[in-house]
Amino acid sequence: MEFGPFKIFLMLFLVLGPIKILVPFRDLTQRLDGTMRRRIARRAILFSAAALLVAGLLGRTMLENFGISLPVLALTGGTILFLVALQTVMQGGTPSRIYRDDAFEQNIGLALMPVAYPIIVTPQGVAAVIVFATLADGQLQDSILVIGIVLLILVLDWVSMLFAAKILKWAGTTLQIFGVVLGVTQVALGLQIILHNLSLIGVFAERAH
Repeated sequence: MEFGPFKIFLMLFLVLGPIKILVPFRDLTQRLDGTMRRRIARRAILFSAAALLVAGLLGRTMLENFGISLPVLALTGGTILFLVALQTVMQGGTPSRIYRDDAFEQNIGLALMPVAYPIIVTPQGVAAVIVFATLADGQLQDSILVIGIVLLILVLDWVSMLFAAKILKWAGTTLQIFGVVLGVTQVALGLQIILHNLSLIGVFAERAH
């Protein structure tokens, strides 16, 4: 696989990671007791893992049937990374506040919607998982790598939901700054991937560094 573990982690962390989850989860569950919040967090992670597994298998099968080349798939991954990271930078790394307490029924059903989808499992996240699952190309080591990184990020999501209020209280501003720095890094990484794979498919000759 062209993408190494660090690049895969960075890409998936932006689209599936905890930074974007903290504010919405805190706002949705602030009227609930600790036991209910923990149940929602646990079920949301299980729903998210199942959804990503199904999406990865189904999407990989469809892409393989269309015979899309690996450079084009890598180019797709770079484009997703670039667009999502650019959006993060333009928003200043501020987590979304779209979801409000009075917009949803305050019960365990929150775990499926909107916590699992679309807060944790974003459309961009699904697209990224499909691309990486296809790029693994049936190689056991690469497949295990992608699955392991996804599971690691979901564990980070689960921990962040358990301590969302405390994390935002003590590190809210730091996380906002980190989100911007991470976004800028990923914008550059996305552009590098796009340019490299455009050269691989013959759009232009890549200059030596």
